[in-house]
Amino acid sequence: MKSEKQRENMNVTIKDIARVAGVSHITVSRALNDYTSVKPETRERIIKIAEKMNYVPNFNAKSLVLDKSYIIGLFFSTLKQGTSSDFFYQAVTGVNSIIKEKYNVVIKGIDEYRDYSVINRRNFDGILVVSQRGEDDEFISHVLRNKIPIVVMNRETSGLEIVNVLVNDCLGAYDATRYLLEAGHEKIAIIGGKRDFQSAVARKQGFAKAMSEADKSIVPQYMLQGDYGFESGYYKMKELLLETDRPTAVFCFNDDMALGAIRAVFESGFKVPTDISIIGFDNTVFSRYVTPALTTVHRPIERMCQEGACRIIDIIEGNDSGTGVFYINAELKIRDSVRFI
Repeated sequence: MKSEKQRENMNVTIKDIARVAGVSHITVSRALNDYTSVKPETRERIIKIAEKMNYVPNFNAKSLVLDKSYIIGLFFSTLKQGTSSDFFYQAVTGVNSIIKEKYNVVIKGIDEYRDYSVINRRNFDGILVVSQRGEDDEFISHVLRNKIPIVVMNRETSGLEIVNVLVNDCLGAYDATRYLLEAGHEKIAIIGGKRDFQSAVARKQGFAKAMSEADKSIVPQYMLQGDYGFESGYYKMKELLLETDRPTAVFCFNDDMALGAIRAVFESGFKVPTDISIIGFDNTVFSRYVTPALTTVHRPIERMCQEGACRIIDIIEGNDSGTGVFYINAELKIRDSVRFI
């Protein structure tokens, strides 16, 4: 139960602070939001009064005074198939670590909307998009038309002059493939990701580049299409194990599929990495605890989303031009699932 004093403190408003400070409530609001138009000595005095009165910010009241919603939308292409729980967790953690108490964060899937009319300046001060496919461009264009500050993460949006923050998936896949080649593997298969996800396209490009530079052939029957889920890794690996000339290594385009593939290998009476090597992508929390520990590419999603959150705040507050592409490098994590031959 809250004490009477605590209940009183919860009801303190900017008008109460204004009355004690002898200034207008608009001046109080601007002081508490670091507006440069308020004199430093006035701002300091107001902040001290607010602290003494145990003032708790009210986003609804602030929005009425400053014509802001104090809401940032965090939109994913989808919250359904293709967005793993670990990816989602890292993205939300990264954004929240920067936004903190400054704004409220609303999390949605773009595919939940049939009508984008509710996406407007009245409801959102800014929007972060964790984009995985080109179909999101319709939503992104709507946001731009409504002049809402936006940062698109995880995918480069060609032809749209906005801020993009993304992991260099192509380079990460290139490094993973080079590692397999250096380990002596030539018969390398892939289990790709969802066809319409740009991350899958970029990883395939990185794979092809490494194979081409090493003058190694890409075998068509080794190129299988997964969907980033455990089951697709499991069943696609089963297909590969039926090949008369089996691959010696399989590059799965995410860790979930790699874990499914490892299970398929063991169920079929083979061993990883003795009979077949497996490498993943993402470096999810499970990858280091599976047996054998999974060699994978660390994709710094949390860091990417921290960078995106910093930039959306800068754009909202007028400290950023709102254009540019910023890459964050992936990093190969060598563990136990690849054998040197």
